[in-house]
Amino acid sequence: MGLYINMFKNFSLFIFFLLIYTISFGQEKEELPKKAYITKAATGEAPVIDGLISEAAWESVAWGTDFTERQPNAGDAPSQETAFKILYDDKNLYIAIRAYDDDPDAIVKRMSRRDGFEGDWVEVNIDSYFDHRTAFSFTASASGVKGDEMVSNDGNNWDASWDPIWYLKTSIDDKGWVAEFRIPLSQLRFADKPVHTWGLQFSRRHFRHDAQSVWQYIPPDAPGWVHLFGELHGIEGIKPQKQVEIQPYLVAKTERFEKVEGNPFATGKSADITVGLDGKIGITSDITLDFTINPDFGQVEADPSQVNLSAYQVFFREQRPFFVEGNNILNFPVTNSAAGGNFNSDNLFYSRRIGRRPSYFPTTTTGEFVDFPTNTSIIGAFKLTGKNQNGFSWGILESLTSREKSEIDLEGGRRKETVEPLTNYLVGRFQQDYKEGKTVLGGMVTAVNRKIAEPQLDFLHKQAYSAGVDLTHNFKNRKYFIFVNGIISHVSGDTAAIRQTQTSSVHYFQRPTAGHVAVDPDRESLTGTGGTIKFGKSSGTIVFETGGTWRSPQLELNDAGFLLSSDQINQWSWAQYRKLQPFSIFRGLRLNVNQYLHWDFGGVNTYKAINYNIHTQFKNYWSFGTGATIEGSNVSNADLRGGPAITYPGGFNYWFYLGTDNRKKLRIDLEQSNSHGNHNYSSYREFSLNFSYRPINALNFSISPSVRFNNHDLQYVTTITQAGNLRYIAGKISQETYNVQLRFTYNVNPNLSIEYWGQPFISKGAYNQFKDISSPGAGNYNDRFRTFSGNEISYDPASASYRVDEGDSGTINYQFQNPNFNFVQFQSNLVARWEYIPGSTVFLVWTQSRSGDIAGNPSNQVGNLTGDLFEITPHNIFLIKYTYRFVL
Repeated sequence: MGLYINMFKNFSLFIFFLLIYTISFGQEKEELPKKAYITKAATGEAPVIDGLISEAAWESVAWGTDFTERQPNAGDAPSQETAFKILYDDKNLYIAIRAYDDDPDAIVKRMSRRDGFEGDWVEVNIDSYFDHRTAFSFTASASGVKGDEMVSNDGNNWDASWDPIWYLKTSIDDKGWVAEFRIPLSQLRFADKPVHTWGLQFSRRHFRHDAQSVWQYIPPDAPGWVHLFGELHGIEGIKPQKQVEIQPYLVAKTERFEKVEGNPFATGKSADITVGLDGKIGITSDITLDFTINPDFGQVEADPSQVNLSAYQVFFREQRPFFVEGNNILNFPVTNSAAGGNFNSDNLFYSRRIGRRPSYFPTTTTGEFVDFPTNTSIIGAFKLTGKNQNGFSWGILESLTSREKSEIDLEGGRRKETVEPLTNYLVGRFQQDYKEGKTVLGGMVTAVNRKIAEPQLDFLHKQAYSAGVDLTHNFKNRKYFIFVNGIISHVSGDTAAIRQTQTSSVHYFQRPTAGHVAVDPDRESLTGTGGTIKFGKSSGTIVFETGGTWRSPQLELNDAGFLLSSDQINQWSWAQYRKLQPFSIFRGLRLNVNQYLHWDFGGVNTYKAINYNIHTQFKNYWSFGTGATIEGSNVSNADLRGGPAITYPGGFNYWFYLGTDNRKKLRIDLEQSNSHGNHNYSSYREFSLNFSYRPINALNFSISPSVRFNNHDLQYVTTITQAGNLRYIAGKISQETYNVQLRFTYNVNPNLSIEYWGQPFISKGAYNQFKDISSPGAGNYNDRFRTFSGNEISYDPASASYRVDEGDSGTINYQFQNPNFNFVQFQSNLVARWEYIPGSTVFLVWTQSRSGDIAGNPSNQVGNLTGDLFEITPHNIFLIKYTYRFVL
């Protein structure tokens, strides 16, 4: 242990002197002079968007030129020149880009869906707010595929879910290739004033050289992006456009699934037709309303398969379009550490809480069948967002989900039982910029209110509120920053709800070794706090960040947000040395070191580790990375599911990845990771590959197999009450997981695509060497548990359970179910998508899923499990979704 203490002391001293050195002696870089492009109003006939730039109107403005390479040779002249022109009228912005190429036949015209950013492309970023923090990005690939992103936080957030309506054509000639844009002003946001100055940046990717050049040069190690843009001058007399888009939809769906004799709800087939409405309304030039009524997300890809053996919930990313688009506006991470860590997922708002699976499953008797809703229906939702010329931005989300009922049948008699109450979700976020975004002050509030009228739902919170404030300040020419935030939560409801909250995996107040918390069965509310403070350097050859974050034991965010665990005080430091210019055999290199220390509010040091990792790209365009972590002994407050804290020995893990040239038709990526616990208490190995093949520009195949082997001597099994005492039963698990992800994409043209995704998944776990965790905090590892001898434990096949005779007395003291599992699952989506006019789409979708726990497979062999998987009757969904966007 002394070795670890000295190690952390030395690392802390290193970080301290690094801070002093960089602040005191770090060289200041002056910002480069800003370029300006002067546009004019289009006179006469407006340009026709045909990719030819042949109209006379283009002759009235000059070409913008003089691009500079940003990657790989920062500051050099690019190997291929680029030029642009800009015109406008009272409704549109017109942009022409000429991408010169001395070998037009070698231009890479890779096809993809929207926002694929494949092959050669050019891009324009427009800061029409001129707030130096946000921008609208429009990208054109040489193949004619559009890309568009909402840029925020000075370029630290690029939201590709934003899909405005705009027009693009490209062409190739003997000089290179051309992209011609028409961007309706209704898709931009700007102030109502007579003369405008906007931030402006152009970028070009030259694919075959993997090079990027820009109009306004911004060094790759610069502290930010948008605030360093050049400027667009000459726009006069335009008025903000009020955008009104209404998009009704129609979905026809049929399902085929296993028919179960006697079950009136499992008839083997069903059909349904639904209608709904989405819309976007520009209420003023600064305020936009997005809304959805009875939304449908049938085209959304399923979540990846997992087997979760931990005490904690699993975080899945949001994929539903209404909630994905603009989600950066309603984002309030409790911690966003550059050093990583599982606490980075904690957030005041986690949109997947809306429309979740109902929380209660009815209690049934023998012979009853249940028709249980898979998700809570969203009656409607709206987002109101705005930003004004004074740097004040805000967003509000309001959503109402329905009261859901299960229908229960017993020999033809029917009854209904409520499984989820009528629930209202309200989220609000604001930010105020000062000094051109150098200082940003923000806040957020969330509110969840449930109308609980049935006693079986008393375990849910009736009200759940949270609030937070955050402040970011950049100084010394934005080279350094300090960030601080604070949050508070308050939940209330029946005593059953607050008791369940106190004893949930987020809190576990019932832990016998936690003297600072205890379950209060009479409480009707719970209030907690959290926050983060961090300081860092964000530009130059050496960058770093150090900070701390806390979650009080009473903090609860999981009604509207996401909280993995409370009762934490975590400290971290991260430093990176980077060379972003080519040298020796490298195109660039980044070396990171990290340090972590965690405690709970009782003062127990629960985790300590140091880590290094390195990432590079070679001059042959191959990539490589590796890293390792040394962990000290660590303490889990959750693994015994409300039991005492358990101490684990330290360990060591390492990993590497290797990727071939991503410009080639065939790309191969290899990843491998290993971990080893001291005293051989655990081991983990994972090996994964990805093969991606693009035989032609419009077609791409990929297959990504992976295999994982997990062994753990102290895997929790169950808790047993024996003679008034609790027994925490664990076993040695040997787990194997096999997973393959298959993807196929064919782009007929930029607006018509066919995509397939499939994932067969197998995870099998076998337990032995069962033990009672009798003294989980003992200093000696082997004193923390007692392994049952062969005479003390026996297996009963009839009940599929283990019987325990403690002390071999001849009396069965207790028994527990066989924890072995053979989980198999196959999921797939086939989606044909046709955007027949901008903003209006037809989807044809086939979704298939099959899953089960093959408990009866005695061999437990992967080959047999694979066969069992495809013997499971699939659940097939076929649907057609038609949308039409009216622009008023």
